[in-house]
Amino acid sequence: MTTILAKPLNGEKHDEDLEIYDLVKSASKVISPLGPISKFAARSPWAGLEGHTFEEIARRFQDIFDIVLLPNDSMLQTARNQGEIDLNFLEKGLKQWLDTQSLKLPDETTIKFCLAGLLQDKPSPNWEVIPEVKSMAKTLNRFKSEMKTNQHVQTLSQRFDRIWEQEISRDLNTHMIKWCKLFLDESQAVWSMPNREEGFYQAWRKMVSFDPAIRSDARKQLNKLPNKADIALRVALTQLEIPDSEIQEYLEAHLLALPGWAGMMLWRTQQQTGEHSLLFDYLAIRISMELVLMKPYLPFPKENKVDEGFIESLIVAWQQWGDLPIQAWSQMPFEEQKARLTLAWRFDKIIRNRLWMEAWERTYEDQLMNKIIGQPNSTQKKTALAQFVFCIDVRSEPFRRRLEKEVDFETFGTAGFFGLPIETSKLENDHSHSSLPVILKPKFKVNEMLPETQYNQFNQRLQAVQSLKNTFKTMKHNLIASLLLPEISGPWLSVQTLTRSFMPRSRGRLSKKLLNKWLRKPDADLTLDRVRMVNSELPVGFFDEEKVQYVEQALKMIGLTDHFAPFVVICGHGSRSTNNPYAASLDCGACGGASSAFNARVLATLCNLPTVRKSLQEKGMTIPDHTIFAAAEHITTVDELEWVYLPQLSDAAEAAFAHIQKVLPKVREEVTAERIGKLPTLKATFKNPNAEAERLSEDWSEVRPEWGLAGNAAFVIGDRSLTRQQNLEGRVFLHNYDWKKDKNGSLLANIISGPATVCQWINLQYYASTVAPHYYGSGNKATQTVTSGYGVMQGNASDLLTGLPWQSVMQSDQEGYHSPLRLLVVIQAPKEYVERLLNHDQAFQQKVKNGWLKLASIDPEGNWKHWS
Repeated sequence: MTTILAKPLNGEKHDEDLEIYDLVKSASKVISPLGPISKFAARSPWAGLEGHTFEEIARRFQDIFDIVLLPNDSMLQTARNQGEIDLNFLEKGLKQWLDTQSLKLPDETTIKFCLAGLLQDKPSPNWEVIPEVKSMAKTLNRFKSEMKTNQHVQTLSQRFDRIWEQEISRDLNTHMIKWCKLFLDESQAVWSMPNREEGFYQAWRKMVSFDPAIRSDARKQLNKLPNKADIALRVALTQLEIPDSEIQEYLEAHLLALPGWAGMMLWRTQQQTGEHSLLFDYLAIRISMELVLMKPYLPFPKENKVDEGFIESLIVAWQQWGDLPIQAWSQMPFEEQKARLTLAWRFDKIIRNRLWMEAWERTYEDQLMNKIIGQPNSTQKKTALAQFVFCIDVRSEPFRRRLEKEVDFETFGTAGFFGLPIETSKLENDHSHSSLPVILKPKFKVNEMLPETQYNQFNQRLQAVQSLKNTFKTMKHNLIASLLLPEISGPWLSVQTLTRSFMPRSRGRLSKKLLNKWLRKPDADLTLDRVRMVNSELPVGFFDEEKVQYVEQALKMIGLTDHFAPFVVICGHGSRSTNNPYAASLDCGACGGASSAFNARVLATLCNLPTVRKSLQEKGMTIPDHTIFAAAEHITTVDELEWVYLPQLSDAAEAAFAHIQKVLPKVREEVTAERIGKLPTLKATFKNPNAEAERLSEDWSEVRPEWGLAGNAAFVIGDRSLTRQQNLEGRVFLHNYDWKKDKNGSLLANIISGPATVCQWINLQYYASTVAPHYYGSGNKATQTVTSGYGVMQGNASDLLTGLPWQSVMQSDQEGYHSPLRLLVVIQAPKEYVERLLNHDQAFQQKVKNGWLKLASIDPEGNWKHWS
């Protein structure tokens, strides 16, 4: 092999070093950056792998870690029993697959064999004890070499453990978890890891030789590691004798061994300017430790790659599904033997389950099509009494549907940050946070602002509350004070525990009432005008032309450019839950757990500015003087609209507001009854839906305060008339779009590159947490441990868990709730619009072509076209 060990570095990187850094960067595509759970952001686990087909990645993960990325038999059987899979689509999919195989067998033979495999799929008999099978397999063994595919690279410790039944890879993971926790901790440990400012590799190298959990001879070897991470990594790869051609796959296998901790390192690498080499350090540490742990067993023995029983299994498959006696093989021509074995080999478990899943997806698409195509599409617009702009979040759909049942209400769907690339800072927070999807970066900062006297008074009250919390935390971490703490706090904490356990709703209401009464937060203004601030990296507020630009952009994206109602409500959304590590994911899975109520208030305030309206009128967009914009927050756990900005209203807006206030209680009760009736712990046992929803949000023992975005399956981009009055069961993201106002396709392109991408990530995270919960999920929420302030673990030595808890996707241990279907994107536009989109957006075209999402469109005549 060619060695990759280069000369020692002296400051600048040589070509060899650039190459190893490039390999690490390329390898990192197999994992996703994992941010802190307090800023939860939905991520596709395979966003960096979309250049490969979905099936290729499924095979790769099965080869390396025996991880199945397709719905299992139980899920598919349940869907079939519930009428969610039309067998006609299964047969069509099978015929399409067979058309690509070019096998010299009669169609009747191949279809009969494959259909039997799909519909029966019973466990094969124990062919090992059937002499005839083994004897025939020896005769047909000459075909084996033509049917074996290249196995993907595993780490040396994984291969060793598999062959010799050792636990080196598990020990390696345990050590890495320990050091990652120590290095990353920023909130829980009283004593932090020394030398962290020098980087992960240096801090670890200076401490690992003192680790009593490592055998003494190994510690001596670790103490002699190179001073620099890049040299250490190259030395370890060389001594492990990893061929140059396999280095990237070898790095990938190590990253996939602990995708959570590796993903956190990747996120930190991307976010923190001083930690650009953190993932590189992680791999240098991991592979250096692997070398030391494996050294007593090197050189690694050659593997026996003979797959005993491979041909036998193919013979039995034909016996079981093709009614082919074993003796018939000896009477076949050579070409027929080869064709039959090839078909049985290709028609493996991945193909069979993929065909079932695709039939499930096509059945759902057909059902959605029948709902949408049957809708009357009115082109004549009339002015509504009130208009509501909601986030595209699937939880908005039931609320919009119920709201539209009331006379003269119109709703719109758009991305919930409303196109405002802002970082926000509230009075009660001592830090600011980005309030937009994580795939974007903020360009402006907007603060809440008070006159100095008012702010000082409010801040004093706020500091009093925070000082109590800080004092309690300090006493817990102090050796002497912690001994007195139970005596001091015991009575109060006992009362708190009892009330939170037995009266969660009343306790929650009382706590909020007392806190609000104490704080008495004044009505604050927003820094919408550009101001100079010394300590801000972002410009604070907007210039006048920027205000106009973002309002115009937002209204066009919403599809609200004319026929303005007297009262327009911009609705952000958020969630409320107690003692819930995944609270941020319920607020917004796209925006890092940020509620979009602040954005709604900013946009509504900008829309009311006379200077903005005057500039818009000059551009051809006239907002009537009597039209008033307000802002509210849709609280998804209690199905409530909470007003966050209500300016002085015109007479027409006042009448609309009065009508809204009258109907909202009814809307809330109907939506709540529909939503919480689906929760498995309740069913139909509740009497007061609103009270029960409030209890769920305040109960600190509640593992499922709401379903979140579970069930999501489609993203419809088009006029609301397509879906109005249809019950989409809270499974569809809804984004308004009018192709007639988008001649150059720029609006559609922005929707696809932004909201559609985020929805696809959400969809695939729910998908991954359902089909591979042990790898991509996070297990039982009741047994999770919040770790280092960053994420959750199961126990004290697990991976940092990247996905959703079991309760977010399952009804029970045996019954699923989320249907693992890839996102169906439906675009209402002429065929040429979709073709232009696919030609111009190569990333989206790749997602469709490689099966990472499904695509359909509806043309102006109402014809449905399936594109993938």
